Amino acid sequence: MGGMTSDWLTQLAPAHAPPPPGWWPLAPGWWASLVLFMVLTAVLVYWQTRPSVRLRRSALRELKRLRETVIDDSILACELENLLRRYAVAQFGRDTVAKLSGERWIAFVVEHGGVAWSGSAGISLLRIAYGGAAMAERAAWLTGAQVFIRGRA
Repeated sequence: MGGMTSDWLTQLAPAHAPPPPGWWPLAPGWWASLVLFMVLTAVLVYWQTRPSVRLRRSALRELKRLRETVIDDSILACELENLLRRYAVAQFGRDTVAKLSGERWIAFVVEHGGVAWSGSAGISLLRIAYGGAAMAERAAWLTGAQVFIRGRA
């Protein structure tokens, strides 16, 4: 009987594993991961390209250019005042900013983060920008402008 069992076993097909699963179609977990990744990417792209961020980046680039290239204090004061006015009109609206001048304009900048412009720095910036004589406070002007544009107090 032993010989019969061994003959019978040799006639059986060889053992084999089922084929490995294919990568397509994707499992539901992969679909969910793909959708989540696409949503997060879309949110990130929107967050980085929204108008207020583009405006801030553009103003900061202009400020960096002024910091690195303008040597004359009167030109720097004039350009900084002009840059901050353009930025403020775009950010806060023409109705809010256009009516501000002199100390009211400086107070607006200080109130919205440009604290370095408080006191003599802001007054000297305006005097020098409009042809007057005053002591230049470049570091305070540039710091106040940068903090105002970044929007951090």
